[in-house]
Amino acid sequence: MDNLKLEETFITTNGIRLHTVMAGPQSGIPVILLHGFPENWRSWIRQLPALVDAGCRVIMPDQRGYNLSDKPKGVKNYRISLLVDDIAGLIDALEYDKVNLIGHDWGAGVAWMLALWHPERLHRLGILNVPHPAVIRRFLQRDLEQLRRSWYIFFFQLPWLPEAGMRADDWRGAVRALRGSGKIHTFTNEDIEKYKEAWSQPGAMTAMINWYRAAVRYQIQMPEDPRVKVPTLMLWGMKDFALSHRMARPSMDYCDEGNLILFPDATHWVQLDEAEAVNHYMLDFLLDKISTQVIR
Repeated sequence: MDNLKLEETFITTNGIRLHTVMAGPQSGIPVILLHGFPENWRSWIRQLPALVDAGCRVIMPDQRGYNLSDKPKGVKNYRISLLVDDIAGLIDALEYDKVNLIGHDWGAGVAWMLALWHPERLHRLGILNVPHPAVIRRFLQRDLEQLRRSWYIFFFQLPWLPEAGMRADDWRGAVRALRGSGKIHTFTNEDIEKYKEAWSQPGAMTAMINWYRAAVRYQIQMPEDPRVKVPTLMLWGMKDFALSHRMARPSMDYCDEGNLILFPDATHWVQLDEAEAVNHYMLDFLLDKISTQVIR
C-alpha cells in the first residue's frame, strides 16, 4: 500500500457525493469494488496492490451513508434502487460504457441488482459471500437456520438502540461485529482504528444501519427475468457467521455463466482471510483466464 498512489476525490452521482478512492492506470481495465457493512473502501486494501500491478484501474467508493460520503437522512433514502442508481451514476460520471463490478456483503447486494437491472453496464460481475437476491428471499422465508443467522437484521429495525449499542464503550459493539466474526488476524489494529474514524463521522452509523431498515421496509422489485446475463464469479468463505454457504450453489443456477469457488476455512471476510487466493481468482476472471464452471 505504501508505494501505491491513491487518488481521493468526491464524485457527484444520483444527487449525492460519494467519496471515492482510485488507483492504477487511467487506461487500465476498470474495476469498481463495493464494500459492505460496517466497512468502507478500506475493505479492499489487500486486493488493491495485486489489481493495480495487473494494470487495472481500481475504483473504490465509500457507498452512500459511509465514511466521508453523503449521508441523506431518512430510511427511504437507503432503498436498494437508490443504492444501485448511485453506482450506475458513478459509472456515468467516470465516463465508462461498461465496467467490471465486484462486491462484498451489502456491496454484493448492490452489484447483483445492478447486474439484473443494468446488465449492459457490466463486463463481468464478482460476488463475495452474498447469494442471489431470489435465493436469499427464499431462504429467509423457509429456512430456519438462515433465519437464526439473520437475527441482527431484525435487531437493526429498532430505532436508535442499534446505533447506541455499536457506539458504546469506544465502539466496542462495532469492533465485536468485525473481530467476532472473523479470524484472529482478519482485522489489524490499524484497520480497527481507521474504521472507528469512519464510524465517528456525523450521522454515519445511523445511515449505515438504515440500509438494513430500508431493506425490510422497501422490498426489492425483482425483474421479470431474474437471470444474470453477464459472466459471474462467486467467492464464498464457508465459515460465514451470517450467511449459509448452502445458498451459494443455488445462486449459480441464476447465472448464465457462473463460477463458484468455495473457501472451507474462510469467514465472511473472505477477501481478507484468503487475500492471495482471492486475488488470483479475481485476476484470472477479470483477464478472462478462468473457465466457466463450478469449481468444487
